[in-house]
Amino acid sequence: MRATRALLLLTGVGFGLWGVWLMRDFTREQLTSEAFWLAGGVVLHDVILAPVVVVLGYGASRLLPGHFRSGAATAFLVWGTLTVTFLPVLSGQGGKPGNDTVLGKPYVLSWIVMTLLLAGWAVGGALWRRRRRPVEVTAEP
Repeated sequence: MRATRALLLLTGVGFGLWGVWLMRDFTREQLTSEAFWLAGGVVLHDVILAPVVVVLGYGASRLLPGHFRSGAATAFLVWGTLTVTFLPVLSGQGGKPGNDTVLGKPYVLSWIVMTLLLAGWAVGGALWRRRRRPVEVTAEP
């Protein structure tokens, strides 16, 4: 396990350093824009995404049977991240007038398909866990 963690840590640090290396030729304006987007991502996560996922997870823990809970919590987390990632293209930001090749894909449909796949994964996993759970036998008095 330590070797796996060390490999993941080194891989993450390596990718981070590579990203910094790719930014070496950025102008001051580009670096300022990058800092704005990085800070905005942290704020978006901490102010919007994390509380929504916590509320959904808490609600799921109260409403869903036990075998559905972990899959639902994981699906909410992944769905929230996926939705935040899709926000720029779902809102149409980044499009260029006169250039239909930019943002010319069916992003809303892709987001819906991914949402349905996540929901299917969560339900399928819950059903699989329920099936694999040993049956509890209670003794009659």
